[in-house]
Amino acid sequence: MSTSELKTITVIGSGLIGRSWAMVFISGGYQVKIYDNQPGQAARAITEIRKQTEELEGAHMLRGDLSAAQQLALLSCYEDLAPALEGAFFVQECVFEELEVKQSVFQEVERFVGKAVILSSSTSCLVPSIVFAKVQERSRCLVSHPVNPPYYVKLVELVPHPETVPAVMDATRSLMTKVGQAPVLLRKEIDGFAVNRVQAAIIAESWRLVQDGVISVKDIDLVMSEGLGMRYAFIGPMETMHLNAPEGLEDYMRRYGEGIARLLNSFGPVPDFFGEPAKLVFKEMSELIPSDQQHLSARKEKRDLLLMHLAKLKKDH
Repeated sequence: MSTSELKTITVIGSGLIGRSWAMVFISGGYQVKIYDNQPGQAARAITEIRKQTEELEGAHMLRGDLSAAQQLALLSCYEDLAPALEGAFFVQECVFEELEVKQSVFQEVERFVGKAVILSSSTSCLVPSIVFAKVQERSRCLVSHPVNPPYYVKLVELVPHPETVPAVMDATRSLMTKVGQAPVLLRKEIDGFAVNRVQAAIIAESWRLVQDGVISVKDIDLVMSEGLGMRYAFIGPMETMHLNAPEGLEDYMRRYGEGIARLLNSFGPVPDFFGEPAKLVFKEMSELIPSDQQHLSARKEKRDLLLMHLAKLKKDH
């Protein structure tokens, strides 16, 4: 495929999420321009991507049909925004979570791209109506929120701005599917989107159970990793309920709905994540995995390796 035939995506920001998005997009055969206005940052990102991509190929875990060399040939880096945006049909913003910074980025981007170019943010906690408040053409804007790390955890939430047209959502879903992600489409914006709202519910009850002395940090993690997480890795809570009653979901709720409601009514208030009681949770966690960079980095590497093998298992089945 010649360069002229390639479709171009611009990734703005060269941190962890930006590098991960770049790796995802090149695995699908897209030409990717990484932009970072900090001198040398985009070039360093490409060096890191090269290292990871070659390691993945060596481990037979590289995504896509192209070799590592072919994928890496699709990458380029820029410190000037205008040339970084030239020819792009899709822009994925990955700067840090500060509203003013994101709004400024999209205002600047809009100066250099046509009205048909899709503008997408990786934000995890800012709704599209706020992120894109200063954009003129908001009908082409959305949030594409990945789960970290996106290369191994394929889910991406697509969240529309109130003015986003259906064609933009459809085009983005097609793009994400083509590069091997698993897009889910939210019908409207909501604080926290879907992933973070479900995650927050799990975190809150896990924290309450530990803080109230019901269970240890180690064992509540086992509840997920060796219990719920085992089946939720392949089927979600709705299908789990549907399969766990002889006549499906409605039958499940006839049998267990009142019990679930009773449990929900027993849940306490939002836990105190910062006060004196929280210190006991912090202490217990740090005893299991010390909070210094050496231990945390080693554990993150193990996490990514396990996620890589799980991703392969899911793909094979």
